[in-house]
Amino acid sequence: MGDLQLRDVHKSYGHVEVIKGVNLDVDHGDFIVFVGPSGCGKSTLLRMIAGLEEITGGDITIENTVVNDLPPVKRGIAMVFQSYALYPHMSVYENIAFPLRVERMAKDKVEEKVQAAAGILQLTERLHHKPGELSGGQRQRVAIGRAIVREPSVFLFDEPLSNLDAALRAEMRVELAKLHTELDATMIYVTHDQVEAMTMADRIVVLDQGVISQVGSPLELYHKPQNLFVAGFIGNPKMNFIEVTGKSTGEDGVTVSLPSGSELTVKVSTDEDVAGRKLTLGIRPEHLTLGKADATIEVLPNVVEHLGIHTVTYSTVEGATATFCSLLPGSAPAKVGKPVAMGLKGADCHLFDENSKAFERQLSLEALDAAEMHI
Repeated sequence: MGDLQLRDVHKSYGHVEVIKGVNLDVDHGDFIVFVGPSGCGKSTLLRMIAGLEEITGGDITIENTVVNDLPPVKRGIAMVFQSYALYPHMSVYENIAFPLRVERMAKDKVEEKVQAAAGILQLTERLHHKPGELSGGQRQRVAIGRAIVREPSVFLFDEPLSNLDAALRAEMRVELAKLHTELDATMIYVTHDQVEAMTMADRIVVLDQGVISQVGSPLELYHKPQNLFVAGFIGNPKMNFIEVTGKSTGEDGVTVSLPSGSELTVKVSTDEDVAGRKLTLGIRPEHLTLGKADATIEVLPNVVEHLGIHTVTYSTVEGATATFCSLLPGSAPAKVGKPVAMGLKGADCHLFDENSKAFERQLSLEALDAAEMHI
């Protein structure tokens, strides 16, 4: 069983602490994705699990065994790197078989395992080719095949698709998701690409400066981010933020005053007194409308992108902490320099306090069912 636990795991380089007390439980069969900006510690954490980096403090447990002092080969893991790391002079067959040869496995057993892995990865017809004769996606499948034959407890992937072009990345995302189901394997995957995270993960671990900012299913993080960092990181285009002033709290939610002076009741729950407090309103670009809504703000587009299915505008808005983005229908009549009234619905908005913590959203049962969420 591919169970994994991290308990108060730390990593320091001299006086610089890069992993700051991480705790995480991974059950057998989970597909866990580590995401976060460059330098947040996601690859370092993965390498610590693999045994390629020593831990400074805490415990890493795989299948009820503390593996802190075990070498990588004894941990029951297999790792797939960003670079394919294939032997160019060896055939696909020999590249996949290499770890089994090192273990001095019987020839008939090697044949059985390589053929099985090649069948799963659609490489049977390529077994006698050299890596130089393969496409990037095929090379990455060979690297994955080399991991599969070891039958590890946990698969570790360190940005394995980042060297592929966009079309191949999309193709390989599907292949990896199918592979996870077929193998019933535990997989931990590192990426900076949130599309990969949202489409493949059972749970996403969002890392920020060496600590876990939030753990949850993709839709949990999208609909109920616990803080400003997660709200701004999950979603593409990213969430818009506007500085607002709290007015009152009631059964319908928290009423805030927008920079224009108009008011909006955000469907969140709190017992706190918000009157006069400086808060941050969050609204995703795809939740803005051109029709009637609970409140409107006027935007002046600086850039308009007509993508066919969508029209994307980038504007300067009073009170916004960055460029204000909207994702509108492809037929939207948006033009550079032409003011547009954008509608905001209180049920679609998020609200954050002075410490960047999110107020609990009042999501309706219908909204939860539509999102197929269980929060």
